[in-house]
Amino acid sequence: MSTFSSRHVTLLVGASLVLVAGCGSSSDAKDDGNATAPAASSKVTVVASTNVYGDIARQIGGDKVTVASIISDPDQDPHSYEASTRNQLALSKAKLVIENGGGYDDFIDRMLKSSKSSAEVVNAVDVSGKTAPEGGELNEHVWYDFPTTAKIADRIAAALGKAAPVDAPAFTENAKAFKAKLQPLEAKEAEIKKAHGGEGIAITEPVPLYLTGASGLVNKTPEEFSEAVEEGDDVSPKVLHDTLALFTGKKVKALVYNEQTSGPETEKVKAAAEKAGIAVVPVTETLPEGKDYVGWMTSNVDALAHALDK
Repeated sequence: MSTFSSRHVTLLVGASLVLVAGCGSSSDAKDDGNATAPAASSKVTVVASTNVYGDIARQIGGDKVTVASIISDPDQDPHSYEASTRNQLALSKAKLVIENGGGYDDFIDRMLKSSKSSAEVVNAVDVSGKTAPEGGELNEHVWYDFPTTAKIADRIAAALGKAAPVDAPAFTENAKAFKAKLQPLEAKEAEIKKAHGGEGIAITEPVPLYLTGASGLVNKTPEEFSEAVEEGDDVSPKVLHDTLALFTGKKVKALVYNEQTSGPETEKVKAAAEKAGIAVVPVTETLPEGKDYVGWMTSNVDALAHALDK
């Protein structure tokens, strides 16, 4: 399972990672490279484990919230994240905390217990209702599942409304508008399924599987390969051979490649796909710079459709 804790994440005092504020006026924490917690104000203070949830909260809260995202660098591997005392301070001041759950960001729960925070906590995996398949592991990357994202939007709106009842109607309307933007994404998935349903793809990690599954695509990657990459373990020669054979044998139409957790084995897989003329579709676990959630996911879905149409 793709977890921060599985990479031996520890709380390091004085770690240099900073929070990036999401939106607001000059009274809010600014994206100046030195931000810690949002400054005190009448707005609802929100802390999200990643900028994916931070962006969703910003879109729903608008100018009535201040949002800080603990992990916001698209070049950072979330699995090797080390939390800091600045994060602890921000959480202690938050009225709402948004975490992914499912073991993905356990450091949030540890810091909440340590800070004795009274913040409302939205756990995305709990909201999704998803569970591990029989004999398998839960794919905790639920933000790649658009119906789940819609549920999360409603849950965030409800939590913000509880913190600021006078603004509850605005939060509800903003969530409604956000969910409307997800509908074209689901429609694009349906189009891909109609044109390419049943076709095979390969992955380096399970990050995009909710998206590819909704698009009717079949993951052909040996489970041992993606699990080893996700956990930071070595890939056995046989498993690597079987994975590379997907490309040399032209058994897949595309490789969906997590750019944030690359290594020797994934680079070999990527090179094999490119050599075989198979399209590589890069994905990330956090928002790229300059993108919001809907724009990011639109790019992902469009890139997948383009790769399959080649």
